[in-house]
Amino acid sequence: MLLTIDVGNTHTVLGLFDGEDIVEHWRISTDARRTADELAVLLQGLMGMHPLLGDDLGDGIDGIAICATVPSVLHELREVTRRHYGDVPAVLVEPGVKTGVPILFDNPKEVGADRIINAVAANELYGGPAIVVDFGTATTFDAVSARGEYVGGVIAPGIEISVEALGVKAAQLRKIEVARPRSVIGKNTVEAMQAGIVYGFAGQVDGVVNRMARELADDPDDVTVIATGGLAPMVLGESSVIDEHEPWLTLIGLRLVYERNVSRL
Repeated sequence: MLLTIDVGNTHTVLGLFDGEDIVEHWRISTDARRTADELAVLLQGLMGMHPLLGDDLGDGIDGIAICATVPSVLHELREVTRRHYGDVPAVLVEPGVKTGVPILFDNPKEVGADRIINAVAANELYGGPAIVVDFGTATTFDAVSARGEYVGGVIAPGIEISVEALGVKAAQLRKIEVARPRSVIGKNTVEAMQAGIVYGFAGQVDGVVNRMARELADDPDDVTVIATGGLAPMVLGESSVIDEHEPWLTLIGLRLVYERNVSRL
């Protein structure tokens, strides 16, 4: 089985592939202070719950693919793979790794690994032109050309960041649960904040995607818009531009990149 690990700023998502199928997945908090030993214990606990894996950390794992936006966590995961998966092929997404997606960016090294991986999966699953909207710590919009090139994108504050900022900076407001309110016009402070978040972000997505689509293709209707990320379900029902929802887009991209690189290891 292939273990895929997507380390984001707030959460880390792990997926277990049997061929092309995800058979198990986990979501944990990202903590830049965790050591390799702590991560190894955490992985052993999670995977020990799966019936097809053994008690030892490496049992049943045939390959590993990792991308990370937090360099310190990537460093510790590199140590985990060396110490506990020494005989298992491992692909850590960083400069020099073959993705199959040309990066048309002023400085390709500035692009987050997860954004490139999303572009890989989007191009493989849906073809270009496409736009990936990833609802994470930041809301990112990434454009893939008709030729399968990563051509750039947009970065905006994420939903959770916005909720926290309201609670911290506004004296009479507090942090709330991100949930869909009864109506757009809130009848109390919590509902008013929820409406601002849910419908405000839906409007942001529609506006940004429409502008990107006009630049990306002669016919904006040819652009496939894919939503991913943990908070995507909050906006799906309110946005008019999202065509596909693929919650495991990054993990699928990691599987594809692993397959394109494992023969070179």
